[in-house]
Amino acid sequence: MNNGKTLETPHKVALVVTSIAGPTQILQTFARGSQERGYKFIVIGDSASPAGFQLEGCRFYSLDQQYQTGFTFARQCPTKHYARKNLGYLLARRDGAEIILETDDDNLPYETFWRVPDRRQSTRTISNHGWSNVYQYYSEATIWPRGFPLDHVKDRLPARDSLPVEDTDCPIQQGLVNENPDVDAIYRLVSPLPQSFASSGSVVLAEGSWCPFNSQNTWWWRDAFPLLYLPGYSSFRMTDIWRSFVAQRIAWANNWSVAFHQPTAWQERNEHNLMRDFHDELPGYLHNKSICEELDKLQIRPGTDQLGNNLRVCYEQLVSMELLDRRELVLVDAWLTDLQTASE
Repeated sequence: MNNGKTLETPHKVALVVTSIAGPTQILQTFARGSQERGYKFIVIGDSASPAGFQLEGCRFYSLDQQYQTGFTFARQCPTKHYARKNLGYLLARRDGAEIILETDDDNLPYETFWRVPDRRQSTRTISNHGWSNVYQYYSEATIWPRGFPLDHVKDRLPARDSLPVEDTDCPIQQGLVNENPDVDAIYRLVSPLPQSFASSGSVVLAEGSWCPFNSQNTWWWRDAFPLLYLPGYSSFRMTDIWRSFVAQRIAWANNWSVAFHQPTAWQERNEHNLMRDFHDELPGYLHNKSICEELDKLQIRPGTDQLGNNLRVCYEQLVSMELLDRRELVLVDAWLTDLQTASE
């Protein structure tokens, strides 16, 4: 603890959460932690959010307040959808954020949660391995991240010690979560919880190694902000997973990798209907492999000035596969326009 004094940080960091709850103890924890470190804390509400939400150290945006931001995306994005979190990213960028840390309102931070990791990682790196269940490097249990193809769950990864240590640029970094980690409904229905992960070193997934990552404990650097986009016409359970596949594919074209770190938070999971979750995850169980196969075939141009064009190309592909409504492309265009405005 720092006795309430602001910790010095060389970065402009924003913490972004979406929530329909009131100022819970978890949100209060995030507000205090953000204040102590000089982080902006943004909470994006939705139609079910309580009226009169107030929390010191937190900038809360109701639907009406989102409509007043001037962002086109605010009125075009469906309500009652996790994709409204995109408004938080836009607001963070307009506020000058250079790094965005995102999480959910049922995660609790360890002290390590708040530490800005180095963007360049010199650590064990796995590349060109296809589907790579990174959880294997942190647990001996048969456990896999939400969105991982079921027919690859038991595939074995190379031993961590056998992986080369490489210096890689990682503008997207995922921290693991203990107790109720981000697993799919099938795992929750048939396998034991809670589960916790080892405090092992970081692992980097480079080009050719696919692993879904989520929006529950993830760092993003400014160069990669366009890739934050969460699709608004996917199911709630697939929006961040499909985003992760698009982001990985575009990242590789820029010689970027995705880093995974030991747990920096634990989850006290909000109430879920597991069979409803299973239903919402069906598009992923059936199509995640084919999504990545099709993304692999796309001509993705290198350069940060091409990120927006590449993002649209990827979502055009998902629309052509009839996995997303064509209205998704209207949202993508609004996102890119608003992000450009927020960056000026």
